[in-house]
Amino acid sequence: MTPQRRRPRLLNPRTRRARLAVLGSTLALTASGYALVNTAQADESAAATTAQVWITTADGSQKLARADDAAFDGSPQSIDIQVDAGEQGRQFTGAGASMTGASARLISQLPADARDSLLNDLFSGEGEGIGLDYVRQPLGGSDFVAELPYYTYEDTQGEFSIAKAQEEIIPLLEQARGINSGIRFMGSPWSPPAWMKDGGKLEGGKLSPDHYGDYADYLVRTVQAYADAGVPLTDLTVQNEPLFETTYPSTDMSAAEQADFFRVLDEKLTAAGLDTNLFAYDHNWDKPEYPLEVLDKTADIERVRGAAFHCYGGQPEAQQQVADTGKSVFFTECSGTDSDNPANTFADTLKWQTENLVIRSLRSGSETVVVWNLALDQNGGPHFGNCQNRCNGVVEINGGNVTKNAEFYALGHVSRFVDRGAHRIGSTTQEPGGLQNVTYENPDGSRASVVLNATGSSQTFSITENGKSLSYELPAGAVSTFTWPEAPTG
Repeated sequence: MTPQRRRPRLLNPRTRRARLAVLGSTLALTASGYALVNTAQADESAAATTAQVWITTADGSQKLARADDAAFDGSPQSIDIQVDAGEQGRQFTGAGASMTGASARLISQLPADARDSLLNDLFSGEGEGIGLDYVRQPLGGSDFVAELPYYTYEDTQGEFSIAKAQEEIIPLLEQARGINSGIRFMGSPWSPPAWMKDGGKLEGGKLSPDHYGDYADYLVRTVQAYADAGVPLTDLTVQNEPLFETTYPSTDMSAAEQADFFRVLDEKLTAAGLDTNLFAYDHNWDKPEYPLEVLDKTADIERVRGAAFHCYGGQPEAQQQVADTGKSVFFTECSGTDSDNPANTFADTLKWQTENLVIRSLRSGSETVVVWNLALDQNGGPHFGNCQNRCNGVVEINGGNVTKNAEFYALGHVSRFVDRGAHRIGSTTQEPGGLQNVTYENPDGSRASVVLNATGSSQTFSITENGKSLSYELPAGAVSTFTWPEAPTG
């Protein structure tokens, strides 16, 4: 069983399940959301359950900042998030990004102390770390390589090697795993080797049916080689964005072709004694019929666990069609980009990604929140792809300087507080553009609720569970995470 990552060390020394003893006063919120008010009763026999609060504001003045606690001692507001732990949704598997060739080059070139500090901030669950624990790893070249030419692990037939990945990528993945032993890895190729394709090129074309066995062998060797290098690939897709042929490594693969190939690959993985999970599709929300067809045609293959989705077309609610079949949904890629006015990029990204990748996606069956590059430079590179506006990573690296982008905080509001194996529980929410949330019960019974105010003005709301309510005022465009140890009492 994959070890659970440790939780962040809180500013308060108590554990999540501990009660806050209150003698003479409890926490209440004024219109500013941060003031203490004396509401003690002489005959009060027990303190109200208290939630800890972290907030990131649209202007960046507060970034995953600890705010004053909020007590479940008030009345429901007109906007009320009603939490129902009796309604159990999908489990949480992890949050993270991809160690692309571009990201690995930039991180590797940092001074050792800066590199260590960054990897701790990304992967550690202690201190200031956000505890990322899911990495989707490109297998071979993608549009975000550090330099040309594009490559696979067997560009010449019969000469297989992951040496290129071992130069910069794998050492960083091993270091990340040393920080957080619970990291789970997915492998995703952008193209089979060119000699397996009908056009003889990495860019576009199809996998030739007479090379299905060769490609299956290639993926088996890749899984084995990564495991030998200390990076176990628990999950695997067989083609990034199979409906998109372009000028970087890419392959057209229909749903019927993917289903047929899964059968060949399943036999090869089984013969090799590998229990690697397979995920269909790995493309946008706008074509859910693709993974549904693959899943239907491979229903008898146990290792086909579900489907992976990207954000570049359609709406996250489309994932629910896959979740409704009982299969897993993993959200695996979305790249942030600069706003038309770069000054608005932090606020726009924080709001859009929290609304779509965190709240709507998780409420629509996803078990993961995975964005694209872990790191890019001040120009959105190095890359050789199609970013019309500058693409952004979780962090920006400019020489020796590291800046945490909005992606870091959008992920952190989930990954620091929701543990692997947590289950989404019932909670009411407003429509997109409103006051929205997603709420989880961790394996230890503690709760974590991510709340976004996507409106244009401050909103006062309440969270109610077990007949107890806390009230809070959240600024426009801000994100907050509330954690409390168990169903409120008192």
